[in-house]
Amino acid sequence: TQGATAIALTKLAVLSYLDAIPVCTRYELNGVQTDEFPFPAALADAHPVMEQLSGWHCDISGVRRWEDLPEAARHYVEYIEAQIGCPIRYVSVGAERDAYLIR
Repeated sequence: TQGATAIALTKLAVLSYLDAIPVCTRYELNGVQTDEFPFPAALADAHPVMEQLSGWHCDISGVRRWEDLPEAARHYVEYIEAQIGCPIRYVSVGAERDAYLIR
């Protein structure tokens, strides 16, 4: 987290059309999986290991409360939060200045 104490997750609404959301969880390099981003010289030989999270397939741009997000969208945010090890406090759901919610 590089010293971050909270994260703002932006552009969540652009994922709304997806039935499943691919998430790169690690890389495989020379048959070994790693959680570390491959050094640039090795990147061409690295293969992403993907997981699929459920999509929510509805417009969330009007949502302003965490509880009103679809369950799959909340799960996605919580999953990302757990993976990065830092709390996600703000979630952007649209381009407008007020298009965000606070967790």
